[in-house]
Amino acid sequence: MAVSLFAMFFVARWPLNSVRGDAQGRRMAEDENDEVPKLPPDARLEALDERLERLQQAEAKRTARAQPNPSDRLWQQLFGHLIGAPVGGAVIGWGLDSLAALFGHRTFPLFFLLMLFFGFGVGVRNIMRLTKTRTPPGTK
Repeated sequence: MAVSLFAMFFVARWPLNSVRGDAQGRRMAEDENDEVPKLPPDARLEALDERLERLQQAEAKRTARAQPNPSDRLWQQLFGHLIGAPVGGAVIGWGLDSLAALFGHRTFPLFFLLMLFFGFGVGVRNIMRLTKTRTPPGTK
């Protein structure tokens, strides 16, 4: 059995016949010396290449994006932390209050307010961390 599997997968396909051409049986154009003939460069193709290069450069200039200001990114992060952290804390606190209400405890404003203030503290801490590690724009 092992011999038949070996013979099935590792059958030598020699000699490789290059006369057949490519997969569809086509052969390249050859002259008497079995060389592919060299074609002279066409002036139309060169002009087309130059025109294509000019158009690609013009398109690159037209679609070029301005580099964003690094201070804008910093402000967006600061406001995101100032808004996102307290809102996230408030949602978690509301969820904890709702979970406590399922078990019969009336804690509605307790967890909501605690997590709201905790989220605000986390936001301020993140802002302090961002501003401490940032270098001013334009200096490096």
